[in-house]
Amino acid sequence: MTRENARLVADVVLASAGVAAAYVVLTTPPLRRLASVGLRIWLGATIPVYLLRQVRQAWMESARAA
Repeated sequence: MTRENARLVADVVLASAGVAAAYVVLTTPPLRRLASVGLRIWLGATIPVYLLRQVRQAWMESARAA
């Protein structure tokens, strides 16, 4: 088996495992609720941090131009 074939097989196995996990989560109500709460927490934490970084970078760039 070549390196490319091994990577292809590994990618297919990982993709199918991801699809299977997504199916289980979407069809099981408690897991769906847990995933929903986790997604809200993740988005609630990452979007403000991203926006703050962008504002800080814009502030620093405007100071250089002046």
